[in-house]
Amino acid sequence: MLRTDMPNNRQWRLAARPTGLPTDSVWQWTETSIAEPAEGEVQVRVHYISLDPAMRGWMNDGKSYLPPVPLGDVMRAGGLGEVVASRHPAFAPGDWVTGMTGVQDYVNVAPGGPRGMAKIDPGIKPVTVWLSALGMVGMTAYFGLLDICSPKEGETVVVSAAAGAVGSLVGQIARIKGCRVIGIAGGPEKCRYIVEQCGFDAAIDYKTEDVRAALEKHCPKGIDVYFDNVGGSILEAVLANLALKARISICGAISQYNATDGMVGPRNYMSLLVSRARMEGFLVMDYGKRFPEAIQEMAGWLRAGKLKSREDVHQGLENFPTVFLKLFRGDNAGKLLLKITE
Repeated sequence: MLRTDMPNNRQWRLAARPTGLPTDSVWQWTETSIAEPAEGEVQVRVHYISLDPAMRGWMNDGKSYLPPVPLGDVMRAGGLGEVVASRHPAFAPGDWVTGMTGVQDYVNVAPGGPRGMAKIDPGIKPVTVWLSALGMVGMTAYFGLLDICSPKEGETVVVSAAAGAVGSLVGQIARIKGCRVIGIAGGPEKCRYIVEQCGFDAAIDYKTEDVRAALEKHCPKGIDVYFDNVGGSILEAVLANLALKARISICGAISQYNATDGMVGPRNYMSLLVSRARMEGFLVMDYGKRFPEAIQEMAGWLRAGKLKSREDVHQGLENFPTVFLKLFRGDNAGKLLLKITE
């Protein structure tokens, strides 16, 4: 049954597979009515949409950890919103939730289904922290660093895309654990931010510095832990300066996502053998059962002032295609979000 008491549900749908950066031609704007939630579903009014590099991979027609977004479907995205109607016993109108909402105003979803919905405490301010430090971004930083790399006090940790949503949290967690942290970021403003606001020990500006030479300078005993968000030439520079028994966490490779001639792997991967090092990829969804423990610890660090969460919030669902591109131009400052309510 369609709801006649509600405005149209505005949506961005995937109209074509992109080559390189997604242009306006890959998107289709639609406005539709929304039905009442079915038995076991909730209807969520989406307030914020999370814009993440992983979304670019979901647009490709290839094998991955999630199936590609079908052409003509609402673009997949995480979001945060308020339950406005419920036919699920554990949820009531007024509850705030996070989950896979898609790039749209409203979504009907079964909380236990593949898109899930988890209740959050809107009393923790700003509520956007549930899409950053206490959301998938924070979980990615927490488990990708602590479980994959097991950093030890006194070790040297290097983080790429260090001023970004995940990277800035990784560096702060490493500092909390007593590590020395070097961040790689683009531009003087981002480098100042990670040192002065996030507590990194040093920053390398990949836009103006020779990254390999700078790593040798800042990591004279080699790199014990590397959290990789970018891949490409920066990964190669790190591999050239590994410490014995180094650990590398592969979170992403944003420098490669819009390549038109295929991804390029590290040419010097044999450095892993020489250093007896380990490089491991991970998916944060694999840690879903442990999210409560991470949220509890991250929330404690936030309350104590040991951890800072930075959100870069833009306004207007209609601006999604333009704001999304900020991820790949390095224009965002922290976690990129789109607020779609007034």
